[in-house]
Amino acid sequence: MRGRICFILVLGILNGSAFAQRVIATATPSVSDRLPVRHVALYKNGVGYFEHDGRIHGNQSVTIAFTTSQLNDVLKSLTAIDLNGGRITDVSYNSTAPLDQRLSTLQLPIGEKTTTAEFLDALRGARVEVHSGSESAVGRLLSVETVTSPEKDDDEKISQSRTHTELSVITDSGDLRTFRLTPATSVHLLEHDLNEEVSRYLSLIASSRAADVRKMTISTEGSGDRELSVSYISEVPVWKSTYRIVLPANAKEKPLLQGWAVVDNTVGEDWDNVELSLIAGAPQSFVQEISQPYYARRPVVGLPELAMLTPQTHEQTLQELAQGPPPPPPPGAAPIGGPISDAFGSADKKIRNFIGNGRGAGLGAGYGGGIAGGIFAANSPPMLTKEERDVASLMESHQPTADAHDLGDVFEYKIKQPITIHKNQSALVPILQSRIDAEKVTLWNPREPRALRALWLDNTSGLTLDGGSFSIQEAQTFAGEGLMDAIRPGEKRLISYAADPAVQIKSEVKGEGQRVTLVRIHRGVLFHESQEREHHTYIVRNEDAKEREVVIEHPQRSGWELAGGAKPVETSASAYRFRVKVDPAQSSSLEFEEVHSFGTSFALTNITPDQIAIFVRQGWANDKIQDALRPIIQQKNEIAHYEQQISNAKTKISSIFDDQKRLRENLTALKGSETRSLAERYTGELNREEDELATLRKDLAQLQTQRDGANQKLNDMMEKLEMEVKI
Repeated sequence: MRGRICFILVLGILNGSAFAQRVIATATPSVSDRLPVRHVALYKNGVGYFEHDGRIHGNQSVTIAFTTSQLNDVLKSLTAIDLNGGRITDVSYNSTAPLDQRLSTLQLPIGEKTTTAEFLDALRGARVEVHSGSESAVGRLLSVETVTSPEKDDDEKISQSRTHTELSVITDSGDLRTFRLTPATSVHLLEHDLNEEVSRYLSLIASSRAADVRKMTISTEGSGDRELSVSYISEVPVWKSTYRIVLPANAKEKPLLQGWAVVDNTVGEDWDNVELSLIAGAPQSFVQEISQPYYARRPVVGLPELAMLTPQTHEQTLQELAQGPPPPPPPGAAPIGGPISDAFGSADKKIRNFIGNGRGAGLGAGYGGGIAGGIFAANSPPMLTKEERDVASLMESHQPTADAHDLGDVFEYKIKQPITIHKNQSALVPILQSRIDAEKVTLWNPREPRALRALWLDNTSGLTLDGGSFSIQEAQTFAGEGLMDAIRPGEKRLISYAADPAVQIKSEVKGEGQRVTLVRIHRGVLFHESQEREHHTYIVRNEDAKEREVVIEHPQRSGWELAGGAKPVETSASAYRFRVKVDPAQSSSLEFEEVHSFGTSFALTNITPDQIAIFVRQGWANDKIQDALRPIIQQKNEIAHYEQQISNAKTKISSIFDDQKRLRENLTALKGSETRSLAERYTGELNREEDELATLRKDLAQLQTQRDGANQKLNDMMEKLEMEVKI
């Protein structure tokens, strides 16, 4: 066992240079180096944009480490640019095939777990130089054998048998030399190609210890010193926003808003002094298994007699979109941040003392809970007095080190100072700090079991506040926490953070039945509008010793509108917001009405006297409406009379046609002189009916003219009839 260990150590030393090159998976003899991360932009859709840059020289290869889960995103987005006239020759990365499969590509028949004897046996026929004590030999390795030989004790008696390994070498002079493998034995490989193959084997074995780490090698070609830039996107954890709102003791001062971002580095490289951007947007991105081989099923087609390529045209560019300069940053706010070693720059000594002596428990989640947990001195000056504990003013004194920018539909917090986050670590990065307008109120919604303490926040910071969690600090203690959606500059938002047991609210509703409130006649259509009306009363009781500003959210319902009483101060997408001021130990009430309006329409041409009678019984067709509809009904009756006369005339004409057909058939059937009188009779009847038909046709035309005139008169009457009656 000792001999085996010694041999491997010696072999590793002899081949150290080749092994070092193979660790970074490059086949070129040029200098290899790591290309560090310089810029990181994290998005809300779980995607990060990474930029690496550095200096290279000549035909140099550089490496970038990332995890296996990043491979698909890197392959579909990698951009590599030599900024000084060189070129990128190739990009390679270590395979994801199983180790056994990768070892099978080597010329050495060695497995993942091999012994010294198995390793040397795989080298049979190779030129080697063997040293064992004072003996040595140079030649080709013939065989490796495990030999069992007896051992004698001091009395020259065989006491036991021992097993050892022997290797045989055919020297250049043709001699067969045998060496026992002991800790003093060394074997030196004399063939360069075999040395390279052993180095590849050891590199593959070493890579199995970090199976999830992929090393991408970017090979370049050029002369002199140059700048190389590489960028790609990768899946990363979503960065999270969290806020601290400090309510000042002086009611005249504005609350202080402090924002933090939780950032996680789960990629394969450390972020050392990177430029970090946190973007509150979600550009379109997707996952595609581009690293996996895909095979398409192709149809089998017989060979044609003559195959020609058909020319094709491509559409021209419709419009070229020029990108202008980025918009200026919004005014007003002072984002905060700083180096990770001191997140608040040169802070006032009082805040350091305040936190360092343990009196800042409520603030510790923001200052000491993240990466800045160790920046305060353990040995602090004496405790601050209560009068000195103006936490909001102390926090506000810190220098801003982050810039905020609108980027079209997204918003970016760009940290000014470089940030360091090692792989598989997380950090709490300060992103903004600003005074804001906020009012403390009590919020009540019928869907909630109890009233809530809330801030009516007006985003006067000039910055977009990304959605996330927040916590409230009041009177140097924790007051509550909650969640909020993204808030644009100038937008007003209610955010709740605690229950308010001092406020009780009771709601009452009184409803009225459906009734018609309006009748309108316009262009031949009668429309009547009906309403349902509800009277709402909210009784608010304040049991606290301080007055309360209570905001009541009343749900908006489709088709219902406010019709009187108290007016809301604002509306949301689903509720009206009413404001009620309640004195200590007193009750106040809020009253308003809602109406639900809906209508029914009738065409005047279809209204009958029976329908008007129904309208009268329902109570909404009063005398004025009946007087307006009476001429319409009379004109409709006149038209109906003409229609009846026209129908009667058409019936008589049809009857005469049928009788004439009968008479003509009878005339055709008559034969002989004895039927002459009967034929004359039939002929006389036909003449009489023809005279009657002429009279009927004349009367029918006159009736139709009269009917058309009556219809035109009715249309004119309905067109001119305009009225609106409130019931």
